[in-house]
Amino acid sequence: MMRKIVLSYGLYAAWLVSEAAVFGSLYFSGVLGFEPCKLCWYQRILMYPLVIVLGIAAFDNNPRVIRYVLPLPVVGGLISVYHDLMQKVPGFAPVKPCAQGVPCQGQYINLFGFITIPFLALLGFLLITILLSLLAKWKQG
Repeated sequence: MMRKIVLSYGLYAAWLVSEAAVFGSLYFSGVLGFEPCKLCWYQRILMYPLVIVLGIAAFDNNPRVIRYVLPLPVVGGLISVYHDLMQKVPGFAPVKPCAQGVPCQGQYINLFGFITIPFLALLGFLLITILLSLLAKWKQG
């Protein structure tokens, strides 16, 4: 059952997750006025192209794009983990006494004590990675 759903709608689901992440980041910065830090920009750079590439792949039903797209959410997820650790683990972040701009340790939101913007980005990257990995695996078999 799950296999059939992923094979039929995996690209669309990954595309929708990337859209939600992009619109969420634009909402946080454009509507709520949260200025992104350096690591947030890196995560955006890795998420934004996924909307276009996965959208085209879903429209064309072209799973061959997975091998080219998969590194983006994997690297983005690793950056998100690092960013989340910087915010949640004391002493993990490097000390920058005269840094300019928005500090990466700052938390605009902190729901339930663990849901931050980097955590939300991690969820998006992780869902996309899982969907694309399952789709690639099951398309071969």
